[in-house]
Amino acid sequence: MALTREFKRSVAARIVRDPSVARALLDEPASLFLNGKPETTRLTLRDLVSATVGFERLAAATGKPPKSLHRMLSATGNPSMDNLAVIFGAVRRELGVEIRVRTIKAA
Repeated sequence: MALTREFKRSVAARIVRDPSVARALLDEPASLFLNGKPETTRLTLRDLVSATVGFERLAAATGKPPKSLHRMLSATGNPSMDNLAVIFGAVRRELGVEIRVRTIKAA
């Protein structure tokens, strides 16, 4: 499903009003990645970037061309761990979000 310009503006405005929304939006792809769902991680992260940071700003923050970032975060993309770490880091900084990993004891 393509994100409309109005939806992107709504998400960006909501993040400005309520920074916890940015944390929640970034939590989803991070959780998917850590739970072994790479394709869904890429697609969710792509939607987050599209609705918030934008690929041009992400390109400036990562030093990667926007077209390469689009490919990496596509359904068939295959970003290296280094590239994925750079993308998550840049999005985290752009949204002003800190990521903490918490482990729980397995039953």
